[in-house]
Amino acid sequence: MRGIYTSVTDIRRKVFTEVARMAYEGGDYAKKIEQLPYKILPGELASYRESIFLERAIIGERLRLAMGLPVRTAAESAPVSDGIEESVIASKYYDPPLINIIKFACHACAEKKVEVTNGCQGCLAHPCTEVCPKDAIHIINGKSVIDQEKCIQCGRCVDVCPYHAIIRQERPCAAACGIDAIGSDQYGRAKIDYDKCVSCGMCLVNCPFGAIVDKGQIFQLIQAMKEGHRVYAAVAPAFVGQFGPKVTPGKLRAAMKELGFADVIEVAVGADLCATDEAKDFMENVPSKLPFMGTSCCPAWSVMAKQQFPEFKDCISMTLTPMVLTGRLIKMKHPDSKVVFIGPCAAKKLEASRKSVRSDIDFVLTFEEMMGLFEAKNIDLETIAEEKGVSEASTDGRNFAVAGGVATAVVNCIKKMYPGQEVKVESAQGLRECKKMMTLAKAGRYNGYLLEGMACPGGCVAGAGTLQAIQKSTVAVKQYAKEADYEFCCDTDYLKDLEQLEN
Repeated sequence: MRGIYTSVTDIRRKVFTEVARMAYEGGDYAKKIEQLPYKILPGELASYRESIFLERAIIGERLRLAMGLPVRTAAESAPVSDGIEESVIASKYYDPPLINIIKFACHACAEKKVEVTNGCQGCLAHPCTEVCPKDAIHIINGKSVIDQEKCIQCGRCVDVCPYHAIIRQERPCAAACGIDAIGSDQYGRAKIDYDKCVSCGMCLVNCPFGAIVDKGQIFQLIQAMKEGHRVYAAVAPAFVGQFGPKVTPGKLRAAMKELGFADVIEVAVGADLCATDEAKDFMENVPSKLPFMGTSCCPAWSVMAKQQFPEFKDCISMTLTPMVLTGRLIKMKHPDSKVVFIGPCAAKKLEASRKSVRSDIDFVLTFEEMMGLFEAKNIDLETIAEEKGVSEASTDGRNFAVAGGVATAVVNCIKKMYPGQEVKVESAQGLRECKKMMTLAKAGRYNGYLLEGMACPGGCVAGAGTLQAIQKSTVAVKQYAKEADYEFCCDTDYLKDLEQLEN
């Protein structure tokens, strides 16, 4: 579904827009939020589900989560506005859990199931019955029928059906979760194991019922600007093309200033510093002190690696992420400012909640949430007068957003700083593949290697908060990267500040 504008996408963006508009307008927030489900879904008839009342109840929970409030169950009796006074503040960290399931929006999909569809032709060969190891398939009234109590979901029947009439179904959110953190509750609805969850958000964007939602800080960010705080926007490298094909970096900067941001800084500047530091880290530690080194920039990947392979936690680079380095750079130059990271990633919200990062990053918004601010203020990004571009990052720093880009940047730094040095690299996209890569590293297959892990298949351009198709984003980022004034991360003028930023 990535890159397709669906009804789920439409609802999600309307919620972000209305929360932003409410924050800008001010007034009686408790009264306004109670009215918003009726504004978003007017009329008496349901548009998407069996009941307009159910639809509005789900919208109510989405509104709460967009403001950072906890989700409720259908058993709880309280207005949508319950606790809203606590959110009318200019600073708020995400209270766990970050990723939430609105239980009464969940379709209670089967975890795994093999089914015969209407495409079955009742063929004479019926190979499905021949290959089933549990005698779970029989021909009844000329059609194949699967005894679900016997079926072990091996999929042999799926492979041999000449009409492709037998399908294997799996709960979409669970299939997208690379660390098997999603199971079922007592009612068959999806349930997240928060001891495993690393908040990558892949379940969120793969649920076709829109039942999984992350918390937001839209409301608090706007409160900070209304109170007069100087707020700087640190924009992730994946931003190119996210707000429309005609929205150049200069137009985006102008639009952000129109919203009230003090200025816009490209996080690729922090990526330059990150790659340079990781290059030094690798050369100092591998293989003399560590068997291999994993990149640090993707929080979902690094948390997964440390949680599931604790004996190798020291092998994941301790270099600060581009987000944190950029935040520190901004606050070093503007000590009394606030910084909002705007990017594609749900896991960055979790990273910014860490005590060690809270002083560097005040807010985290996704591109999708950011679009809500533009729409709430009726800003036309395509026609706005263009300003100077965002910043002066390198080609390699801008390419951090695409799979393979981080490792390439680090390797290029090593080759330039340590001429003649060759570096072996392995990379993985998606947490399931990342886990396989770590398993092989544990077995000694990647001794001496630099490992790049990306929780989202395709890299940051595939994050849960993106607005356009992954391949389209990849092309746009690479094209923008080619326009950089210099190629390698280690050529950045900000290297003089790196030691100070790390302390």
